[in-house]
Parts: sequence; C-alpha cells; structure tokens
Amino acid sequence: MNQENIGKIIKEIRKKNNLTQKDLADKYNVTYQAVSKWENGKNLPDIMLIKQMSKDFNFSLDEFFETNEKKNNKSKKIIYIVIGCIVTFLIIFLVIFFYINKDTDFDFKTLSSTCSDFNISGNIAYNSNKSAIYITNIQYCGGTDNEEYDKIECILYESENNIDKLISSYNYAGEEKIKLEDFLQQVTFAIDNYKNTCEDYHNHNLYLSIIATLDNKEIRYKIPLTMVDNCS
Repeated sequence: MNQENIGKIIKEIRKKNNLTQKDLADKYNVTYQAVSKWENGKNLPDIMLIKQMSKDFNFSLDEFFETNEKKNNKSKKIIYIVIGCIVTFLIIFLVIFFYINKDTDFDFKTLSSTCSDFNISGNIAYNSNKSAIYITNIQYCGGTDNEEYDKIECILYESENNIDKLISSYNYAGEEKIKLEDFLQQVTFAIDNYKNTCEDYHNHNLYLSIIATLDNKEIRYKIPLTMVDNCS
C-alpha cells in the first residue's frame, strides 16, 4: 500500500469537495494534523476509515490497488529492460575483447532453435584453439502465458550419448511471483573456453530446459539449439 499515492488521492478528494483539512478531520473525528500527515504521505488512515472514505466519496479502492499494481509491474519491466541492456552491452564488450585478444582469427556462427514456441538469439565464437557460447535473448512465442510462477529455472545442457551435461543455469526464486516473459528478459548465458574446436558442437547436442513452478506443479520446455552454418 503506497502511502504517498493514498495521500495524494485524499488531498484531491478533499479539494474536489471544497473541504478544508479541519472539515475532513471533523467528519471522521480526527485532528487536522492527522489529515495533514495523510496528505503528505507520512501516515495512513485506519483501513476501516479508508473504506468509509471510499464509500462517502464514491472512490474505488480496488481501482486504486489495480493502478498501483500496474505501476509497480511497469517499473519492474523497466528495471528488467535496463538490466538486460547492461548485460547485453557487457557481453558485446566481452565478445569484442575476445575477438581482439591474442587469438584474433575468430569466426561466429548463429545459434537458433528448432522449437516453434521460442525465439533464441545466440552465437558460437571460435578459432582453432577454443570456442565459446553466447545466448543473449530468449523470447516465448508459444501463445499468451499470463501465469505468475513461484520459481523458474533455465538450464543450458549438452547431450552426448544419451547423457546430459549441465553447462550453465539461471534461476529465479524471489519473494514475489514472476511471469515467464519477465524472467526470460533477465536470462543470459556467456560461457568462455568451453570447447577446443567448433566441430565438437556437431557431435554433441545443445539444448535449453526451462522449468516453471507454481504451487509445486511444474511446466517444462525443452528447446533444442542448432548452428545455422557449418564450421569452416
């Protein structure tokens, strides 16, 4: 419950109804100092008093809470986008640094997904001595998923001879629930010095596993990854 927002609303209601702080205080048997604190966001009326005020002045608390929640969600999305931009910039910097380092003859191959429910942006950087995996963007396009999950995990695996090897993982298990779309905006993988040669990726299968948990029930996605072009 946002004290500052509620204070602004109380002040707007009072002025709209041509009431002074003392008039409003007398109406609800409180001091005008209390009303002043409400309007300045320093204190809140009792919840029963808020309900009575909403009834007296035809003000919808449900509408306020919904608006406040939307503002909070919008702020979270902005934070996720900013974090995503920072991480993407750092990865680009690492790729450039990786490229201009002493092993300068690096080639890049695009990683894509054969799973129609997800769009993947990634690549493999490699030369004759080493290679690395970078995945910077994962988007769910399998329909609308507005569910808010308790926990989500994204794991990058390599499968060889029916044995799955965990390469890296990204987890969310915060206090608040999270949507799949918001979670995926945060996910980035940057694995350096993973293979000796690019050809190794054709002998081993890479895939992403996404596990979303809600009320101890799991939804699982398996996203196979392939290189667009063969290694030269």
